[in-house]
Amino acid sequence: MEEKKRGSFRGSIGFVLAAAGSAVGLGNIWRFPALAAKDGGGLFLMIYLIMAVTFGFTLLLTEVAIGRKTRQSPLTAYGKLHKKSGWIGGLACAVPFIIMPYYCVIGGWVLKYLTVYLTGNGEDATDSGFFSGFITAQYEPIIFTLIFLAMCAVIIFFGVGKGIERISRILMPILLILVIGISVYSLTLEHTDEVTGATTTGLQGLRVYVIPNFDGITFDKVVNVTVDALGQLFFSISVAMGIMVAYGSYVSDDTNMVKSVNQIEIFDTVVAFLAGVMIIPAVYVFQGVEGMNGGPSLMFVALPNVFKAMGPVGHFIRAAFFMMVLFAAVTSAMSIMEAVVSSLMDRFKWTRSKATIAEGTAALVLAVVVCLGYNKFYFEATLPNTPEGGSAQILDIMDYISNNVLMPVVAIATCIMIGWVLKPSTVIDEVTKNGERLGRKNLFIVMVKFIAPVLLFTLLLVSFGLL
Repeated sequence: MEEKKRGSFRGSIGFVLAAAGSAVGLGNIWRFPALAAKDGGGLFLMIYLIMAVTFGFTLLLTEVAIGRKTRQSPLTAYGKLHKKSGWIGGLACAVPFIIMPYYCVIGGWVLKYLTVYLTGNGEDATDSGFFSGFITAQYEPIIFTLIFLAMCAVIIFFGVGKGIERISRILMPILLILVIGISVYSLTLEHTDEVTGATTTGLQGLRVYVIPNFDGITFDKVVNVTVDALGQLFFSISVAMGIMVAYGSYVSDDTNMVKSVNQIEIFDTVVAFLAGVMIIPAVYVFQGVEGMNGGPSLMFVALPNVFKAMGPVGHFIRAAFFMMVLFAAVTSAMSIMEAVVSSLMDRFKWTRSKATIAEGTAALVLAVVVCLGYNKFYFEATLPNTPEGGSAQILDIMDYISNNVLMPVVAIATCIMIGWVLKPSTVIDEVTKNGERLGRKNLFIVMVKFIAPVLLFTLLLVSFGLL
């Protein structure tokens, strides 16, 4: 009765698509390609893949297992598993609570650009001051943020099966088709420089992306690339933010969790790779490697100019691209919201509608503050991860606290709890209770007890600017 009341996924495919939808978000689209371009292309891809099948697999499997074993959301799951570890759940719930407001703001930016392109005003987006003019406006960003948040809230209001799973089954296949289509087109691009007469092609950009560049390679360089790959993977697979614990609590006991986690990893990695194929060749053709800067500037400044340079077909490509980005943003944002809503339901025994309204209201208030951080509340701050010559605003501070501080702490604490307090058998027994085989059992034990905590602690030191 408890499982029916909380809701559940109707099948393993629904769970995989929902979890993959959470993993495939804005970070994959604007951060992954930029890091790959910065870190030697294929070298970054190679290290990222190694991290995915070891570190990523360990954390993903652990959190899904915690959710299914306890049948609880992140706020209450850790305490149910181990009474003295309830504080981990508190931090795990705080992460999506902090992320949701500013993620909706960025989702509003995506919605604005899609609207501009669908209404035939795409040329406006290529103006040098368009993006900064929009985000510094007082009311328009708030309106688009509200629309985006409302879209997510409606999905969560309908619950797990009729909301999250149904939307994931619709949006994820469409998203994948759009990603593949734009990727293929990106490889066919070519551009001839009017001054030098040199022709640059998308296939040349692909080679920059996938072929490892070992020029000037040093041990420090490998360490830096590893830290970048670890940080990207950490956010990409949606661990340490309560999402996979919440989703795991909706997974039926007869689901093959090892198989499902492998499928989620594959889906996320493939889309992350294809995001690079979409963006790097296109930007390389028209702007060179210099155009590959991460963050909002890549998606909202560099790419609109790339689409403009494509000519008439660019009108269709840019609309398709931002439609794809919107789908990715929605599937991620709804999972972030669900982590908080499910926590309120389990902790306070609220109905889904009450919890959704409460979290939606809180997210809206904080999102308005984030929007005003670019005008009324504007100030300049410096964080350990602030680029040289740059400054941080409210959005950047919230992102830093959630992603660079709280998430590593939650993950380290989770590894210690499972690896040393409760022992790895807690997860192993849960994922193999139907006779499934855990092929990476020994790897899991070594990772959760030793390697993952060390890697996470290193990432935390980097976040604090101590390495």
